[in-house]
Amino acid sequence: MKYRFAATTLFASLFLSTSALAQDPTRTTPMAPPLPPEIPAARDVPYAGTVTLGIDASDIERGVYKVTQSFPVAAGTKSLTLLQPGWLPGNHSETGPYAMLANVHFFADGKEIAWVRDTVAVNAFHLALPEGTKEVTARFVHTSPLQTSEGRVTMTREMLNLQWEKMSLYPAGYYVRQVKVKPTVTFPKGWSVYTALDGMARSANTVTWSTIDYERLVDSPIFAGIYTQRWDLGEGVWMDVVADEPAQLKIAPKNLETYRNLVSEALATFGAKHFDHYDFLLALTDRMGGIGLEHHRSSENQMEPKSWTDWDTMAWDRNVIAHEFVHSWNGKFRRGADAWTPDYQQPMQNTLLWLYEGQTQFWGYFLSARSGVQSRETILGSLAGIAAKFAEGTPGRGWRSVEDTTAGPQLNRRRPLPYLSLTRSEDYYTEGALTWLEADQIIRQGTRGAKGLDDFAKAFFGVRDGDWGELTYDFDEIVTTLNGVYPYDWASFLRTRLYGTGQPAPLKGIEMAGYKLTWQDKPNPYDKGVADSRKTLDLTYSLGINLNKDGEVTSTLWDGPAFNAGIVNTAKIVAVGGHAYSEDVMKDAVTAAKSSKAPIALLIRRDDRYQTIEIDYHGGLRYPWLESTTPGKTNGLDRLLTARRN
Repeated sequence: MKYRFAATTLFASLFLSTSALAQDPTRTTPMAPPLPPEIPAARDVPYAGTVTLGIDASDIERGVYKVTQSFPVAAGTKSLTLLQPGWLPGNHSETGPYAMLANVHFFADGKEIAWVRDTVAVNAFHLALPEGTKEVTARFVHTSPLQTSEGRVTMTREMLNLQWEKMSLYPAGYYVRQVKVKPTVTFPKGWSVYTALDGMARSANTVTWSTIDYERLVDSPIFAGIYTQRWDLGEGVWMDVVADEPAQLKIAPKNLETYRNLVSEALATFGAKHFDHYDFLLALTDRMGGIGLEHHRSSENQMEPKSWTDWDTMAWDRNVIAHEFVHSWNGKFRRGADAWTPDYQQPMQNTLLWLYEGQTQFWGYFLSARSGVQSRETILGSLAGIAAKFAEGTPGRGWRSVEDTTAGPQLNRRRPLPYLSLTRSEDYYTEGALTWLEADQIIRQGTRGAKGLDDFAKAFFGVRDGDWGELTYDFDEIVTTLNGVYPYDWASFLRTRLYGTGQPAPLKGIEMAGYKLTWQDKPNPYDKGVADSRKTLDLTYSLGINLNKDGEVTSTLWDGPAFNAGIVNTAKIVAVGGHAYSEDVMKDAVTAAKSSKAPIALLIRRDDRYQTIEIDYHGGLRYPWLESTTPGKTNGLDRLLTARRN
């Protein structure tokens, strides 16, 4: 298989059909130049020897990682192509930060040699080697962002997040599991270092680990910092935390116990372990960039600095750990066949992300509630929010399927879009979760409560206990496993819900589980936590806009009242009904309009223009809630939220 694809037959036929244009003597018509040679496809054979990788991560003032790599070269090798990883696991698209490598130099047996960047695969460095070369050494720096406009900040004066793939190269032409690497890192003085890597040895500030294949190295990032603490959660699972300030590490014993519960609940759900040990790498910070990224034996997680010390008010912020832990089973051990690749050059395909991410979202919600990491009320609020989003806040469902949103990471690279409600986001996460909730209820009702999606989890993810490799799956295996739990037309169910457009709002699972979507004039606990922390005002289901603390519109609901009145993103509300804007003034105006026929008058500034816009809306404040339809009786959703551990 090659990684640069020739023109399709369609394009070739179009070229031939228009080739007569090239004969027009009045028109200069150039011919296409040849593309450079293709990057060698990965082969499942061992690389020539062990690569050494040394990183100096001690320059916390400048945020620079200095890298030295050495590559053994087999006798008679005349050229070498080295690649910076591009298709990064868990990112679902080509997101390699190619531009952050700088001051790149290569040496053959100590003598500097020239290099050429591939003009198409710009992450590839081509080296012509002098005869008899035994070793190639690369020296460069990774220029970590210093501010969010440059990318995700990975190094501050208090902590760092070293991701090997961002600052290393690997030889083209090999499965990455066949490339052995010996890693070494120098850290700032006195810092603690956490990673899932084995064989750690430390000399002063320099740390080494056992030789490991490049695939496992990339899957084993590092968190390190000056203010840290580590807790044993049992079952070989550890909580490794770095913080901006030491006070942020103080977690009440009863709250720490919820993470031990999380481990127990996950193992009870999946019935197997696909790791020999596991590290939750957690940063309590607003200085280092946010992250939630899965790995087989660890996960990278960021939460707000006070997520532990202000336990109740910050409940909304704590779902990331449960979500990423589930990925050890779903996404790392079990992975869609078209998403697994032998290296980081072959493009990944995302067609089954509605299981990879959708069911992970599902289990992330319910394991958080079962363990107590998040309150039951917080999870009900989260579910209410996504139910409302697809019931009233996503007109894009009329033209775009859930499955098509799996192309989102490649289409948009997670950049902001002006009308997200129309274009849709990566809805395979949350609409996927609601689809799996309906599947759970179909199974429970069909088996009179004897089985549910827990049984699918054991049958699908809980196989081969102790195996921490990768086991791929396809659509047919998903259907077959579901039928093994409860016979049903699962193929049609999944294709209708996930591949169809213009479907009814995905509320059936909630309703079958004994709840319904309702509306109140105050936010549910989850939405209130988010709004209070981020200082935002969510009026999506009333005026159809979201506002930041300064009254600037940050999102607009397509075909909503504000949109239809001409209000769009970047507009700033200066005054409401003649009064200077504040959150309370805005909410009071929406509430007052409910008993008045007069429109809501807003003074809007957009660029250097002021304009009074009237919105003829009289529905009052509306926030989504889930309400039990079986008050006083335990129903299906209640049981899903209830702990399974003994």
